[in-house]
Amino acid sequence: MAPHDASGSGSTHAAPAQPPSKSGTATPKLNNEVELGDLPGDAAPADIMQMARVGDIAAMEKLFETGDYDATYTDEEGITPLHWAAINNQYAMCKYLIEHGAEINRKGGESIATPLQWAAQRCHYYTVHLLLQHGADPLITDSQGYNTLHISTFNGNVLLIVLLLHQGIPVDVEDQYGHTGLMWSAYKGFPACVDVFLRWGASVHARDEQGFTALHWALVKGSAGCVQKLIEYGADRFAKTTTGKTPAITAEELHTIGAWHKALKECGYDEDGNAIVPSWPGATYLLQDRRGFITKFFFLLPFALVFAVMYIVSGMPIYAGIPIAAVAGYAINWVGKEVIAYAPSDMRTFERTPWMSGIFAASLFLVGLNWIFTVLGNTVRGEDGTWLTNLAFAIFFSMTLWFYVRCMSDDPGFVPKMNGIAEQKAVIDDLISLWKFDESNFCVPCMIRTPLRSKHCKRCQRCVAKHDHHCPWVYNCIGVNNHRHFFLYLINLALGIVVYDWLSYLYLSKISVDASEECNVLSPALCRVVNADGYSLLLAVWASLQLLWVSMLMFVQFVQVTRAMTTYENMFGVDYKTASSLNSTFTATGAPLDQAQVPPSGSAGDAGARGHGHHGHKHGGFLTKWGKLLGVDAFIETASGRGAATSTGAKRRRGNPYSRGCITNCKDFWCDPAPLFGKRETGVAVLDGHIVNYTDMYESPAAMEVTRGRRSGGYEAVSAQEV
Repeated sequence: MAPHDASGSGSTHAAPAQPPSKSGTATPKLNNEVELGDLPGDAAPADIMQMARVGDIAAMEKLFETGDYDATYTDEEGITPLHWAAINNQYAMCKYLIEHGAEINRKGGESIATPLQWAAQRCHYYTVHLLLQHGADPLITDSQGYNTLHISTFNGNVLLIVLLLHQGIPVDVEDQYGHTGLMWSAYKGFPACVDVFLRWGASVHARDEQGFTALHWALVKGSAGCVQKLIEYGADRFAKTTTGKTPAITAEELHTIGAWHKALKECGYDEDGNAIVPSWPGATYLLQDRRGFITKFFFLLPFALVFAVMYIVSGMPIYAGIPIAAVAGYAINWVGKEVIAYAPSDMRTFERTPWMSGIFAASLFLVGLNWIFTVLGNTVRGEDGTWLTNLAFAIFFSMTLWFYVRCMSDDPGFVPKMNGIAEQKAVIDDLISLWKFDESNFCVPCMIRTPLRSKHCKRCQRCVAKHDHHCPWVYNCIGVNNHRHFFLYLINLALGIVVYDWLSYLYLSKISVDASEECNVLSPALCRVVNADGYSLLLAVWASLQLLWVSMLMFVQFVQVTRAMTTYENMFGVDYKTASSLNSTFTATGAPLDQAQVPPSGSAGDAGARGHGHHGHKHGGFLTKWGKLLGVDAFIETASGRGAATSTGAKRRRGNPYSRGCITNCKDFWCDPAPLFGKRETGVAVLDGHIVNYTDMYESPAAMEVTRGRRSGGYEAVSAQEV
């Protein structure tokens, strides 16, 4: 299925008996020389087409006033001025021609296509929306049997596909060879487009006239992401074409067997496509609820790991305890690797499971037990007032546990999703009317308008209001709802460690007086402590090590609170939605969509080619990964002054629009009236002393200053019109 020219070549090809090679023909676009060069014919027809291309409405008005030409003019190929205005993204000209009687569904050119198809070919979704609103038929096909949805998949523009699907186009509409939009997206290797079609209900079992499924076509280019997504949605791994070729045979012939095997493994199948079923006890329970089992298992497994290592190292001579503990740790880690092979595809690494939160929970649990049954009884009866110290530790420990559980279990501030397709369409129409239908203002996975300071979390699969970061230590996002809880969790944890270390010192000093001084390697004084209670000593050292990353996180959070910034904004810069929306009103050549709206500068990128709120993250090695997990990268950036808040980049020089000074910023954060120990309303917080809701706040603080006297709350929500 070599893609055909959807805009002007007029060439057609019969459907192949098998998928083409990876070097197959790419989808041709309109010839730029034809689009931008001299037009054939006499002077006046050439002028009218040129006026349409450059969007010269004033000249077009004068030409129409002569009475010799009107908006219905067509050249010898059936091309109209609306065709040229549409493909050049001249929004205002398109609107003018439609208002003056242009034939909205007129076919023209070698491809015999409509203006809507010409606009879709270049992903001009504002123009596409305008044409659709005025009666353009997206199901009309060109000379090669492609309708507007098919043409839109050729360039992989997710936003354009979303816009068209909300017009009621059948998701599985076929071209003349039986290819659906899902097949085209899979063939082109666009995982984001494949995901949109599948979530919209596209059939993974649909076949073209040669019997190929979308899974066969995904293996042409060998996109592991497309293949994996199709398998996850139940694609038949053994489907045969009319010539008897399965996906495995297709992958082998086209040398994409690596992507095929990788996708199968990620989805829990062996290289032959058969489900991998564990033989160990409990496998039946795992298969019934993979996600639930993996979540519980990897939260509890670190309890065994931490206790085993602590017990072995403290209870044996150092020359034997360390290697034996290493073997025990490796064995437990091996068990985890064996189990994680059966986890869902998005939980195939330890840091994507509750593993790290389990390590902290295990440490907290062991410290609590040791204090209750060992340290408390030997220190509380002293004459030096240690009962106050124990009381302080009990308070800090309880508060740490409380805020830890709250951070882990509370909704971090998920932005509510729309109630159905009708509401989604209303939001899309609203964004287009505001010139804000772009990846900065619309989240495709959630199908919602993205509020200011929100971010889509791939781990949580939701947009989080005032997103700070995804914390593996609490296995949850930190957002507007639990950010203060997270900071209090860090503060109480740090204070609790310091107090616990002091109590451990008093306890160990007391019981080590008469202990033996004989041991290996260590000094006599340290030997007495180890021989007295090596387990308590090791546990105190382990707790003290946690103080390192906790202190770094506290420092970063303190600086960010004083600046009214989140971790995400500190690392990557503040998301200026106003600038993004202005940029999206430009064409690729810099011509504004609406001549009445001329922003000061900027040019649009390929909306949809980039994901919502994505930044270029480079994944390093082991140390880099653990540096990010422990927050070392954020600490270094903040401490060295290289963070986005102090960057000299052009985008970041403008300052933080959310900051109102250190004192006001701290008051907004700490004096938030939301209850600390009760349920808080999702998204509600304080900004500059005013109550706002970050789940539906869309305008910048600068605009809020102007409108605060007219609207209570100081923010603008999506229009509440009935759908």
